[in-house]
Amino acid sequence: MVSLTQGFLLVGAAAGLACCTVFLILVILAARRFRRRQENGSTGIGDLQPVSLLKPLCGMEPDLELHLESFFAQSYPAFEIVFGTRNAQDPALAVVRTLQARYPQVPVKFAFSGEPHRPNAKVCSLEKMVAAASFDYLVISDSDVRVSPDYVREVVRPLADQRVGLVTCLYRGAPTVGLWSRLEALGMSVEMTSGVIVAEMLEGMRFALGPTMALRREVLQAVGGIGQLASYCSDDYVLGKKIFESGRLVVLSSHVIDHVALSRSLKGSITHQVRWMKSTRFSRPKGHVGTGLTFAIPFGLLGLYAGHASRHEILGLSLLALAVANRMILAITAGWWVVGDRLSLRDCWLYPLRDLMGFCFWAASFLGTTIVWRERRYRLLPGGTMEPLPSAVPGQAPEPVPAVDTHAMARPQSATSVSSVSSASS
Repeated sequence: MVSLTQGFLLVGAAAGLACCTVFLILVILAARRFRRRQENGSTGIGDLQPVSLLKPLCGMEPDLELHLESFFAQSYPAFEIVFGTRNAQDPALAVVRTLQARYPQVPVKFAFSGEPHRPNAKVCSLEKMVAAASFDYLVISDSDVRVSPDYVREVVRPLADQRVGLVTCLYRGAPTVGLWSRLEALGMSVEMTSGVIVAEMLEGMRFALGPTMALRREVLQAVGGIGQLASYCSDDYVLGKKIFESGRLVVLSSHVIDHVALSRSLKGSITHQVRWMKSTRFSRPKGHVGTGLTFAIPFGLLGLYAGHASRHEILGLSLLALAVANRMILAITAGWWVVGDRLSLRDCWLYPLRDLMGFCFWAASFLGTTIVWRERRYRLLPGGTMEPLPSAVPGQAPEPVPAVDTHAMARPQSATSVSSVSSASS
């Protein structure tokens, strides 16, 4: 005899699995649509304008030289790279100088923001970098991404259409070392990809993804400039939203890049992913609540428990098996078929565990309003803005960083950069 509570749990598990199965069907349809666009490829070469690549840096990261070198090795006729740090003593700049010597034909500039006076240090740095950039085509990308030689060519091509305001890219997760990095990378390739392609299919792109944002300077100025984002945690989401609301198109490129999962420990992985989930909760609260229905394993486990409690073990095991199969298909579809991540195909059996972790991160996002970012603590506020808390880490205040005159440092590089671009384009 099934009690009322047990029956309710079984119905809840079945309803949850039905919801995530509908989501899986939407992902398959969106994946097919995206793959057709990839297979059709780009049409025409177009007028390839000179491009300024903006690369904010903050300290050393695993394989930083390899990531940055992929930007120096672009097969594009005219581009410069503008690196931004807080000061000239940032250790990441030693890597940049090594690459400068290896690629003397690539113009390089530096912009130093000093100690940030607003919550989002990355945006404070980007504000200086945009001012130092020589060209009107701007490509903003994170330090932990790795790209192919045709990256710039592919992401700026749609900008030739004046209706397009911003171009962004999907990315596949690239693990560093350890199980936690591997699981986080799976989430990047599968969970993130699934949500983005379904959103684009249903309502078009109304946001941007931080690892790549390509746009024209005039578009950035028309929506108020990059500096207005310095109080937001999800600055990429807000920038894409503002450009969409201005009447311009946000385009999801068919090009896919690698995004490195830097977290090597469980604590680091949890901190990073809960921070991302919390920022999403405050940036788009209604959509974030609905995200809970896209996970499958929690409903499968609920069905297993309810089946066991009601002595319908076969039914419970069947619900769990359905959930596991659902997630494996999702991993293969989004991770392998869409973004070409071979690890998603090989590790599809591991994705159900990542799905359960993703649900836990989602649930944790509703607990509190505090996040830790670059060893500093912030409180998230309605609308997605944030305010710094008194100390970076409990009991430890951040060391002050001296401000540096950006223009004084960048000016000697300026003439060399422009002349090098001219010779490259000719």
